[in-house]
Amino acid sequence: MRYRVPVLFALLLLADSLSAESAGEAIVRQSFAPADFARFAPRTALDMARQIPGFPLDDPDEDDQARGFGQANTNVLINGRRVSGKSNGPVAALARIPVNNVLRLEIVDGASLDIPGLSGQVLNVITQGGGRISGQYRYSPLYRTDRVPFQGRDFSVALSGGGTASEWTLNLTNDMQYRGSSGPEFVTDGTGALVDRRAEQVLDLTDIPSLNGAYTLTTERGSVLNLTGEVYWSLSDFEEISRRNPMDATANVRYLEEMEDEFGFELGADYEFGLGIGRLKLIGLHSFADFPNEARVTFDFADGRPQSGSLFERENEQAESLLRVEYSHPGLGGDWQWALEGAHNYLDIESALSVRDDNGVLVPVVLPGASSRVEEDRAEINISYSRALSEKLQLQTSIGAEYSELSQLGEFGQVRSFVRPKGFVSLNWRASEARNLSLQLERRVGQLDFADFVASVNVNQNQVDVTNTNLVPPQSWIVNLQLQQSLQAYGSLTLSGFYERVSDIVDRIPIEGGGQAPGNIDSATRWGATTSVTLLSEPLGWRGARMDLDASYTDSDVIDPLLGSSRRISDDDYIAYEINLRQDFPNSPWAIGLEIAYNENSPLVRLDQITLFQPSTIFTRGFVEHKDFFGLTVRGSVANLTDRSNNFFRTIFNDRAVNDVRAREERFLDFGLLIGIEVEGSF
Repeated sequence: MRYRVPVLFALLLLADSLSAESAGEAIVRQSFAPADFARFAPRTALDMARQIPGFPLDDPDEDDQARGFGQANTNVLINGRRVSGKSNGPVAALARIPVNNVLRLEIVDGASLDIPGLSGQVLNVITQGGGRISGQYRYSPLYRTDRVPFQGRDFSVALSGGGTASEWTLNLTNDMQYRGSSGPEFVTDGTGALVDRRAEQVLDLTDIPSLNGAYTLTTERGSVLNLTGEVYWSLSDFEEISRRNPMDATANVRYLEEMEDEFGFELGADYEFGLGIGRLKLIGLHSFADFPNEARVTFDFADGRPQSGSLFERENEQAESLLRVEYSHPGLGGDWQWALEGAHNYLDIESALSVRDDNGVLVPVVLPGASSRVEEDRAEINISYSRALSEKLQLQTSIGAEYSELSQLGEFGQVRSFVRPKGFVSLNWRASEARNLSLQLERRVGQLDFADFVASVNVNQNQVDVTNTNLVPPQSWIVNLQLQQSLQAYGSLTLSGFYERVSDIVDRIPIEGGGQAPGNIDSATRWGATTSVTLLSEPLGWRGARMDLDASYTDSDVIDPLLGSSRRISDDDYIAYEINLRQDFPNSPWAIGLEIAYNENSPLVRLDQITLFQPSTIFTRGFVEHKDFFGLTVRGSVANLTDRSNNFFRTIFNDRAVNDVRAREERFLDFGLLIGIEVEGSF
């Protein structure tokens, strides 16, 4: 027994020596210098990344299925390393890096890196310390023609500095989102007869000021320390006024008010250093958010009767703490990584519902299961291995398991535990210098929304979700195939396709004892394709023109728990595309452009209602840009040139099982023109 450890260590050293030549460096497909993007007048690394031909930038901040750190869920690295942040992730980090601090941008084969989960094209941004404090700023006022207050506080200011061994960045922003719309709504009964005409006016005002930053230190021995942090506030006010003229009832005005005041922060750190034959990396993260909100509906009647309506209030507090340990080393002709991760998450909710009585007074109503605390303790282990099978073929594989314990406190409280396998295998084939193919098979464990465990009321749509304490995390088998094709001087093309088989998918289900809530359906399938194309005009003799197309199509199939028939997954992504046309005029600081976009989701299905949000047509935005207006980049734009409206369709059933319709609502809301100016500068 006492000889096993030194013998094992000797075998690892031998494997290390044998693999020293075969374990290669990352395979670089393309390399870009900042000068390659000069025509776009970039101010940050993010500005350049968005102009890489045919490269779709993934933002993990938008991935609501991200579960801890686990394998990489992004296609962006900075100096060959993942960013140890979630809400303050790689896209936010790129926005803080000034152009002067960027040495180059590399497109590398993800499977050739020793970072599990990366496949296909990956962007690696190589930076250097600026040696002095520099920065950039942006100011983006916006005017909307449909009675929306002037959006005059949208800005960002970023600073960076450092020396030969350290870098730091700091960014102060206010993301201002002022929206408004107005238009008619028509209500018909089950026979199609018109029963109500309504004039709707919507105002949605949100300010999200935030301060985020990062610090990196590299020691003489090659150890690397990264610190990230963010603090933010989200102040949101939503108002909807509906003037109603029912055919057989008293005219009234319905007021909807929704307010949320959120405060949150995130702190992340990682430290990587050499240990034995490899490198050890310690990663930690803690995030916290407190977001009280309330929604109030009030009816004022023309005949003077007392008000009716309701009020739903909630106090929400959530947090996540993560600790991950990774040990990477060469061996057996490739690279190994051993990872252990632990996490603790919780969501604490206290809710109250009040309904106005016959005298118009708000009276508390008991809502079982509306106040609760949901916690999860999770641990997972993964072993990953990657190596070159040949000069053109790269293998990466990972196997692991996750243990989680879900507990819910309150009147319906219970404790449950689960063990879930997870992992993947991927192949990356460089068919030629211009063509790359990647294939991945993955077993994934999804993330639950803890709010789905707790009873809630949507006073706007008059919907009630009861408590469901039996939710379990969904699991998926996913196959991804991706082709990257260089079109040489004409641009580039990326095509991707996927097929997903989901078990325990979360959708709307009937709850034993009455009511409905988010719950698990045994199985579902989802499949689709995406494309990202960049076409350049120079080979045709037309200088300065460029077209970028990003498009996706997703379809799905699930058995409706009420009807027993097949339908799409509720409120799932369906179709989306965006076309960007840009003309930079040679030997001139001027540029013009046009954006065309469209998106559509599948209907949102409840047991008693089906809702569909659907735009009337494409969204269009045109701009004129001057790239050197006294050292500034100034861009003027006009959006919604095609007069798109936001349309809403809802069918309310007495009994959906027999298609007994109570009412149908159709709403058509116009939001006018958006006239903006954007000013960017550096110092």
